[in-house]
Order: sequence, then C-alpha cells, then structure tokens
Amino acid sequence: MRVALAVLAVAAFTASAEVAIAQEAAPPAPPPDSAKEAPAASTTTTDSEETGWDFGVSAALYVLPDEDDFVQPTFKADRGLFHFETRYNYEDRDSTSVFVGANFEIGGAVKLALTPLIGGLVGQTDGIVPGLEADFTVGPFEAYGEAEYVFDLNESSSSYFYMWSELSLWPTEWLRAGIVTQRTRVYETDRDIQRGVLLGVAFKQVDGTVYFFNPGADDHFTVVSLGVSF
Repeated sequence: MRVALAVLAVAAFTASAEVAIAQEAAPPAPPPDSAKEAPAASTTTTDSEETGWDFGVSAALYVLPDEDDFVQPTFKADRGLFHFETRYNYEDRDSTSVFVGANFEIGGAVKLALTPLIGGLVGQTDGIVPGLEADFTVGPFEAYGEAEYVFDLNESSSSYFYMWSELSLWPTEWLRAGIVTQRTRVYETDRDIQRGVLLGVAFKQVDGTVYFFNPGADDHFTVVSLGVSF
C-alpha cells in the first residue's frame, strides 16, 4: 500500500514539473487589440499653416484718354495681427509708399474688418501717411473703403486727403457689380471726386475688376485691376 502511494506521488510531481516547464518554454501571449500602439499622427501641413503668412499681389492699369497710361502695383503681407503693404504710383506718380498696420475683425455672417495704417511716402512727393482700410460684408453685399491723409514734408500746403470706396453686390460667388468713388492725385480733372461703376469676377485665389469712371463724360477713364493671393 505504501509503495502504491509513493508511486502516485512521484507521478503527480513529475506531471506538475512537465507542465511548468512547458509554460516557461511557450512564447508570451500577444497583448489585446486595445493595448496595441496607435499609429503615429500625421504631421503633414500646408505651407500656409507652416508659415502663417498670407500674401497678395495686385496691379491696376489706368487707361487715360489724354495722358499716358500707367500701372499701379501693390503688395500686401499679413500674419495674424500684423499687416505690411507697399505701393507705387498710388498716392502720387513716381512715388513709393510703405505701410505697417494691425488687422482687426469682428462678426460672422455680418463682418467688419479694419486695418489702421501708418506709413511713409518717397518720390515725387515725400510725406507721412496715416490711413485706414475697412471692409464690411452682410449677405451678398460688401462695402470696402480706403482713406488716408498725406502730410507733404516739402510743402505743407500740398498735403491732401485720398479716398477710394466700393459698394458691391455678389449675385454669385464669382461675380460682383457695383459703384465706386475715388479722390486721388494720380489723375486730376475738374472733378474733385471721380465716380463710376464696377464689374468684377473672382476664381479661387485670383480676382479681376474693371472700373468705369465718369461714364459718358469727356473726362472718362478706365481702371483694370488684377490680383492674386497666396
């Protein structure tokens, strides 16, 4: 009897040892799916997101009846609150202006954007130029304006107020029509303020507008503007 019990004990011990050895030799079980490492998030960004800058280049061709035509180029750069802008043939012929300013915007469906500016003018006219750009949109209607005062550093009596304003209706996302007014020194007539109509188109980052000033009058003229933003 004692011999039988001893044999059974030895057999049980041997079986337990074989099971333990088998468990140690087996590879570890894989973790559950929930513990698997998530794939790395994509780090691809656009150039605009990387730099934070928005740029705009435009040129306006003045087609005049009794004078030589001329081009008025403008370059703009914005990053958040900061605004930079430079122009040529804008405040006066053969003159370059450089501005810095701040961008402010409020609203959503009804939106108002304001950019106060301070700059300098060199060339045919030398001066200090404070100004303001404003854009107001509600539904398909848009009102845009620029106003500035040129303090002539050479002759104070030649200081002057400049203004450009547009009121447009956008019947579609790519077409607009409206009215325009301006007070400028680059083209002078007997009229203190030039008035006209406008027709413009926009496609993605390109926009173009034709302005017909003083239509039907002897001092009529046309401005053709083309701009690109990126």
